[in-house]
Amino acid sequence: MSKLVKDLVTDHLKRELDGVQELLLVNVVGLSANRTSSLRKTLRQKNIKLLVVKNSLARRATEGTVLAPAFEGSQGTLAMVWGASDIVALAKEIVKLAENKEFESFQARGGVMGGARLQPQEVLQVSKWPTREEQLSILVGQILSPGALLTSQLNSAGGALASQIVQRGEGEEEAAAAAEG
Repeated sequence: MSKLVKDLVTDHLKRELDGVQELLLVNVVGLSANRTSSLRKTLRQKNIKLLVVKNSLARRATEGTVLAPAFEGSQGTLAMVWGASDIVALAKEIVKLAENKEFESFQARGGVMGGARLQPQEVLQVSKWPTREEQLSILVGQILSPGALLTSQLNSAGGALASQIVQRGEGEEEAAAAAEG
């Protein structure tokens, strides 16, 4: 590959990865063309991009960025995946696809999160964390919980008082009816 072509590919990669802070590296070697196409379609539906790239070109494109640690010591053919709502959602999807029998040779090979290199086993650990959406729902539940508890306690005390007033009123109506009759 000539220097001009390498520079063009590197510039293209830089543009593709502009703004990307976290990505994973996966192995797609051994997948047939049909399975790779199916994999790409599945990932696209989840807003995840997959790009097979030569390691040396990826190193050149990510040099000086937070993505650079992902390619330290990487060998062989790799594909980069990025996207989804956050790195946890991305890791969950990659691990789920790796367990799928249709994509047997597809597996996580590492990545980068927060500027630190991830090993394959760390990708599996990250996939077990709650996603951003799950964390937000937990947080909202914790924020709303005291208010809901207070409301239920006020409603139960108020309800009991209202019930006693109704019973007392019914008892007085019966006594007044008996006194008249």
